[in-house]
Amino acid sequence: MSEIKPDAYVDITDVVCPITFVKAKVALEELEEGQVLEIRMNEGEPIQNVPRSLKDEGHKVALVENDGDGTFRIFVVKGEE
Repeated sequence: MSEIKPDAYVDITDVVCPITFVKAKVALEELEEGQVLEIRMNEGEPIQNVPRSLKDEGHKVALVENDGDGTFRIFVVKGEE
């Protein structure tokens, strides 16, 4: 388990790319700069693409955890856009 305490949580395991990134981005828009969003996503395309896309948007991916069941949790610190 992580030591990071998220300010918000979104589960995008029920959607496919590119909607995964859209849902993550919308959830981040609700937060203030410096707050942390925990995102639960599936392995494969989402875990390959969403963290990279969030970094491209200026956010910091602080931690990636493999839950061992085909899903991952990432913790993203909202950055300046």
